Amino acid sequence: MARKTNQRRAPSKSWDAVAGWYLGWAGAEGSRHHRELAIPALMALLAPEKGERVLDIGCGAGALAPAVMAAGAHYTGIDKSPRLVAHGRKHHGGDARLLVGDATRLSALAALAPGGFDAATFLLSIQDIDPLDVTLRSAAWALRPGGRLVMLMTHPCFRIPRQSGWGWDDGRSLQYRRIDSYLTPLDVPMQEYGRKNGKEKPGVTRSYHRPLETYVAALAASGFVIDALQEIPAGNTGEEGRAQRRARREIPLFLGIGAWQS
Repeated sequence: MARKTNQRRAPSKSWDAVAGWYLGWAGAEGSRHHRELAIPALMALLAPEKGERVLDIGCGAGALAPAVMAAGAHYTGIDKSPRLVAHGRKHHGGDARLLVGDATRLSALAALAPGGFDAATFLLSIQDIDPLDVTLRSAAWALRPGGRLVMLMTHPCFRIPRQSGWGWDDGRSLQYRRIDSYLTPLDVPMQEYGRKNGKEKPGVTRSYHRPLETYVAALAASGFVIDALQEIPAGNTGEEGRAQRRARREIPLFLGIGAWQS
């Protein structure tokens, strides 16, 4: 059951426990949604220049690395899961730098320096990291003055875990999006682990729903100025009817936010 986030949790190690599942779904190059929608949208907002230093926070196995390096920028990825980082290092080779670290405590990493990056990104990771305010202050620490921040997330207004879904209106032959809860912040259990094989202590990954105003307020409090916002609809599979195609075209799947450090 989803519940309110009214206290700060100890940092979770759950993503390392589900690394095998995640790699089976997304791999080191990302899922189809990563490759076809999320990465192109993030790169358009980021617009990295040759020689720039980009920090990818919550990088997983580094799905963003090829696009950043193809633009001539230097890629560093940070993730708490040693298994995902190890897979990314093996897959991407020495050109991509991947480090094990906590997004909320970037200053604790000896390999990083304050103001060491021109840009920071969250590619479908910000909604899996808590607390938000501490995470954004940590990202701000890593950026040079005037540095850029880009967040690409599932749209918090329309894609709320366990509190939204598709519905069908027979009278209008219309597919619609149902929203059961929005303004209340939620801590939502997602992927279970450790219950079948006994190798891990039983647990669950978590997703953190926050209304859009929370992201705007947290960015401002961390010294960021929003200068871009993009809403990205889902692609069509080619197997859907007219109503389904219209719904996916009109109701966005992802939200991208671009900001700079003031």
